[in-house]
Amino acid sequence: MSEPLYRIVFNKIISRIADGTHPPGSMLPSEIDIGLDLNVSQGTARKALIELERKGIIERRQGRGTFVTLRTPESSLFHFFRMRDADGNQVVPDLDSETITRRKSRAEEASALFGTPEEVYQISRISNFEGKALSHETIVVSTKLFPGLQERGPLPNSLYVLFQHSYSCIIISAREKLRASVLGTDLAAVMNCDPATPVIEAFRESLDLLDRVVELRTSLMITENVFYSITLE
Repeated sequence: MSEPLYRIVFNKIISRIADGTHPPGSMLPSEIDIGLDLNVSQGTARKALIELERKGIIERRQGRGTFVTLRTPESSLFHFFRMRDADGNQVVPDLDSETITRRKSRAEEASALFGTPEEVYQISRISNFEGKALSHETIVVSTKLFPGLQERGPLPNSLYVLFQHSYSCIIISAREKLRASVLGTDLAAVMNCDPATPVIEAFRESLDLLDRVVELRTSLMITENVFYSITLE
């Protein structure tokens, strides 16, 4: 079965964003111009743009045009970090400590990450909120996809903004699994908490706009004064 024409246009625009022809924040050509360029009808171009907007890859601005989504620290945090305080306000974590190491990838990491990398960067971070320990994160990315990352430390709070601006890698979605756990002895010692402290353990695979898994992240989140909040529609 042949691919629908609008999907061909969709994929072509995706490729142009990925190769830098249409960088984040730039304005896309009009539906008419896209149709003329790719030899399709305006309606087909519109359908492709609607799908791109639905996936959060582009955004339409009334009276101004259509733009490639530009991740900011605020939008990235709102989209990918689901912790809220008792009043429902977005929790903005404070980075307490960070280490970045380069090591051989484990078999499960190599098979999960795009390109089956032989080496990875492992980023370990502890964050606080309102003076109390909030989370510990272990983040694994390919050294090939993010060369020189170790030399960029300390890294910004929102890594996805760095990935976009410095490596043209746009994270647009994630698969996340949650389970209940406890902090454990090792982390309790460095986070000044009881080893039996309940936590939410989250396992995330982050995908870029080419549907490649480019980041693996394990987070332990202490929910003493925050909530993991999502909206189901």
